[in-house]
Amino acid sequence: MAQKAKDGTQAPESGGNGESTFTVLVAAGANLGIAVAKAVAGLISGSSAMMSEAAHSVADTVTELMLLTALRRSGKPADEDHPVGYAGERYVWAMLAAVATFVGGAVFSVYDGIHTLTHGEELGDPLVSYVVLAVAFLLEGFSLRTGLRQVRGEARQRKSPFLAYLRRTPDTTVKAVVMEDSAALAGLLLAAGGLLGGQLTGSGVWDGIASILIGALLVYVAWVLGRSNAELLVGRPLPKEARDAVRAELLSVPQVADVLDLTTLIQGPGEALVAAKIDFRDGVPAEEIEWACEEAEDRLRARVPAVRRVYLDPTPGRGRRGPE
Repeated sequence: MAQKAKDGTQAPESGGNGESTFTVLVAAGANLGIAVAKAVAGLISGSSAMMSEAAHSVADTVTELMLLTALRRSGKPADEDHPVGYAGERYVWAMLAAVATFVGGAVFSVYDGIHTLTHGEELGDPLVSYVVLAVAFLLEGFSLRTGLRQVRGEARQRKSPFLAYLRRTPDTTVKAVVMEDSAALAGLLLAAGGLLGGQLTGSGVWDGIASILIGALLVYVAWVLGRSNAELLVGRPLPKEARDAVRAELLSVPQVADVLDLTTLIQGPGEALVAAKIDFRDGVPAEEIEWACEEAEDRLRARVPAVRRVYLDPTPGRGRRGPE
């Protein structure tokens, strides 16, 4: 069976990858300093919510280290052992980062909150905790602002609504930073509420409840990130608009009669594969079919820049197939 395959193995735009790396580095640096400060404040104040927030920041720091690993490893060029490249490694490490968020942050927070509710706690001076929470809020806000700026820019480039792009973006490293920083700001408010409740009532119940709520928040973040990465690891096609554009470009080639089967696969941010069974018009010579495939590939890459690999299979239409 004649087949035309053209493998475009060039790396995706380096600017996007570099911007993602900067976003993750900002988040990692902020979380590392915040984790230490929260732990010290938690020990001084005796607040379980502050200790939960310290665990939250430690989990976020580990997550960002994994995301940096994902960015570094996924950027390696294709080789003989990995002919379609290493882009999928981004989602493996991002999945592990989601697990770290769940285990390192959520489990500890829920456990610590339940322990506080069942055994009580001795509340110390909350002043240090309030100061740490205020500083952490500023740092987390700066980190979130960096991530949001990148997502908004990418959404504008693709003419997509911000929330829709954030939900469906294949760049799960930036999605992780935005979600974790948003959860961190919410967690800081919960911790402050727990401290204030304990200060006003003299009861550690409020602190325990705040700790459990922080854990529940982290469970949600881990679930959303895990699901997003799982979809991409299993195999997610290009959005419907992009698939329609691919089909339209293939049909616009004069020698093409029909697109019998079309498969698209996202391999990484800004990197997708297209494979199609093409019914060429009757009487088109083999040499012209080869050039038509070349033209179709050029048109696809111009219309949908994310397309990196194109595999076209000349296939007779159903009405012209011989007996099976």
